[in-house]
Amino acid sequence: MCDDQTNLDNENYLKQSALTRRQFGRLSAGAAIAATLPSVTNAADVTETDVSITTPDGIADAYFVHPATGKHAAVLIWPDILGLRPAFRLMGKRLAQSGYSVLVVNPYYRTRPAPVIDEGATFADQAVRDIVFPLARSLSPETNRTDARAFVEYLDQQDAVDTGRKIGTMGYCMGGPITMRTAAAIPDRIGAGASFHGGGLVTDEPDSPHLLVPTMNAHFLFAIATNDDERQPEAKNVLREVYDKAGLPAEIEVYEDALHGWCPPDSPVYNEVQAERAWSRLLVLFDTALA
Repeated sequence: MCDDQTNLDNENYLKQSALTRRQFGRLSAGAAIAATLPSVTNAADVTETDVSITTPDGIADAYFVHPATGKHAAVLIWPDILGLRPAFRLMGKRLAQSGYSVLVVNPYYRTRPAPVIDEGATFADQAVRDIVFPLARSLSPETNRTDARAFVEYLDQQDAVDTGRKIGTMGYCMGGPITMRTAAAIPDRIGAGASFHGGGLVTDEPDSPHLLVPTMNAHFLFAIATNDDERQPEAKNVLREVYDKAGLPAEIEVYEDALHGWCPPDSPVYNEVQAERAWSRLLVLFDTALA
């Protein structure tokens, strides 16, 4: 999960990599402006739009990107604790180039429009953590569910979405458990979900996401960070047990030498090799479950 311990893990990683905080500051600022990802083979031309979506609690700002022609399976992306920003627009666009109609949302719309952090700011900055921790705490399982229903309803109204196909959802960090709540809230529409370094997937609370698995119909991918697994090694086993019992396919793997936050290209611990492997597994999941 994304907390102060995550920051300590990242700092230790940077020290071991002989990268100073000042050097990282310069690199991350550049990454936020010009982050790049490997190109998509036979990439589709896409249409990009900033959209506003009515929810029970107000108007949510989001980024909608889809192939320029045709109807396609939809995917709902929940960002990490730093929210909707250029790196997540980049990932959404990349997925759209692979043939999906993608909505990347601002989970904090009730409080602030995206982006909620400045260009180049990172979780390593105390000032950033002071901003995003209260924003994250302003959300709840219930707001996750009501938002998920509103966002899925929006997607099903778009011409670029093939409503004859199931919807996928994917989330990073705090977005991981939200994907599970999304799958449980709209089981007739969500056919696949993916959690990348998700936190709080298995807890002792009565509303723990793993308890929702029996109400889902979605195939799942769980890409787990090494340090998250070290802090909660039993979580992966609990997930395997509940998905097996529910009869739902779930790929659950700890990614070696990948720290919490390794997937977004603007992260201080971005691991391109492991991020690409996780992305390739995502494409396999969607190709299978959203067909």
